[in-house]
Amino acid sequence: MPGLPAARRTVLKGAALAGAAGLGAAACSTDSKLGHAENPTPTAPVDLGAASEVPVGGAKLYREQRLVVVCPAKGEYKAFSAQCTHGGCVLDKVEGTEGHCPCHGSRFDMTTGQPVKGPATVPLPAVPVTAEGGKLVAGPDA
Repeated sequence: MPGLPAARRTVLKGAALAGAAGLGAAACSTDSKLGHAENPTPTAPVDLGAASEVPVGGAKLYREQRLVVVCPAKGEYKAFSAQCTHGGCVLDKVEGTEGHCPCHGSRFDMTTGQPVKGPATVPLPAVPVTAEGGKLVAGPDA
């Protein structure tokens, strides 16, 4: 019977590892339409600074505010949440008009918010944005 305690430990270790693996899979679940983003868009107006900082035909990431602003034409602006709809991570860079999520590799078209590479399948939420007096303001009532 000396082998019995070792077998029991092996079974218990296996059960613990299986439980941990299940938690990991649940954390990366794509069932949520907003990932882990509790508030993916601002709940109050956010001053983003000079509108001139967003290049015409390009986008600018405001990582601290969790926003991306695009300027499709001079004087026109669109904003989206910069929080990935898969896992809730904040995008870490924008190249051209493509936003990159560092956590699982999702990519988004910043002109539409649509995912162009998974695992994200849901677009980034749009955020109202206005340019007043040369400054950008995003969020409700913007």
